[in-house]
Formats: sequence, structure tokens, C-alpha cells
Amino acid sequence: MSRKKISTTVYITPEQNERLHLLHNRTKVPVAVYIREGIDLVLKRYEHALPGQMNLTDAPPTKSSKKG
Repeated sequence: MSRKKISTTVYITPEQNERLHLLHNRTKVPVAVYIREGIDLVLKRYEHALPGQMNLTDAPPTKSSKKG
């Protein structure tokens, strides 16, 4: 069963649109699937910047500012 999806507006360049549609025409995979995969790649790449629970193997956070 597919997860519920929400609708949003994304602005892309004409070149991105053309290439996505060429890819769709060759693979028959919907453009929306490629956009969601791209979002997943970005979220994975910047995972360190997202709030979340630490793993037991993660180092404790360090203080970036010094008093004094």
C-alpha cells in the first residue's frame, strides 16, 4: 500500500523540465518519482543538520562558543 502524499509546488528550470521528461519518456517512470528521489538524496546528504535522536555510537555534541 502506498503512503499518503501531499501536494506541493516546485519551480524548476525549463532545462530540468525537459531532461526529466526525456528521462520519463525513456523509462516510463513518473517525473514525480524522480523529484521525490531527488528530495530523498538531499535529505540524506544533509541528515547531520536535521534534528533527531542520537545513536549510541554518535559522539556527544561539542560547544562551539567559549565563555570568557
